[in-house]
Amino acid sequence: MILQGILEIFLDWLLIYLFPILVSIIAIILGYIIYFLIKRQFLKLTKHEKLDLNTANNIVKVIKYLIILIILTAIFIQFAESLSFITALITLVGGTIVGFAAMNTLGNMIAGIIIMVSRPFVVGDRILYDGKIADITEIKLIYTAMVDLDNIKISVPNQKLLSEEIIDLGKKEIIRRHVTVTPGFEEDREKVETVLLEAADKVHQVLKDPKPYVWINSFLNYAVEYKLFVFIRDIKDLPFIESELHKEVLDTCKKNNIDIRTPLLHKEIK
Repeated sequence: MILQGILEIFLDWLLIYLFPILVSIIAIILGYIIYFLIKRQFLKLTKHEKLDLNTANNIVKVIKYLIILIILTAIFIQFAESLSFITALITLVGGTIVGFAAMNTLGNMIAGIIIMVSRPFVVGDRILYDGKIADITEIKLIYTAMVDLDNIKISVPNQKLLSEEIIDLGKKEIIRRHVTVTPGFEEDREKVETVLLEAADKVHQVLKDPKPYVWINSFLNYAVEYKLFVFIRDIKDLPFIESELHKEVLDTCKKNNIDIRTPLLHKEIK
């Protein structure tokens, strides 16, 4: 008798909510079909090399979460009348918690999609970020993973990456770097250029081809701004090479009596 009573209650509930149940089942099936079709389309794009696999997987994940959210919303709407109190409570509590917790997460997800689409850098690139040189190992929806020259793993939120200046050194074997000096106007231009090139020649990691060269970048109040441009191949040793180059510039200028102190400050002290 008890079993029969439970069965009758279940059948009555089923008859009352047959339409919402059918709608919920259809929503789940449609959601799965849409997700499957979208996933297959993105896989085709990766096969034709129109999109890299990592970007495709991340975009598919976002679409998956959106479809799940839409399906759950559709199901809650169908049973809203019978579960009005529970639905309202879940909406209030869940909405408040998710609202606060997901603000940064959603911002990072959007930033991640922007990075994947605009491609300011890709996996395998070497970048200069926050004064550090690091290799991009993975671009995820929330954060980007990289490894610096000390083999330390770094995870940076995508929003932060979009708001900071990043120099992409790419995968190129050769990159250009420069050293800036500001000797006074009284220094002979040709002598300064010769001395700077001599300093570059003393650093064996600096390439002979392309050749180093010197530009006059601008005229300051009491000085001329010279830039020594050099080319290097060993990007991994970039901090060491730049340090050696600065040392040689300093030593060579001193040996040739070229004063590279701040002219304005030096004159005021005098």
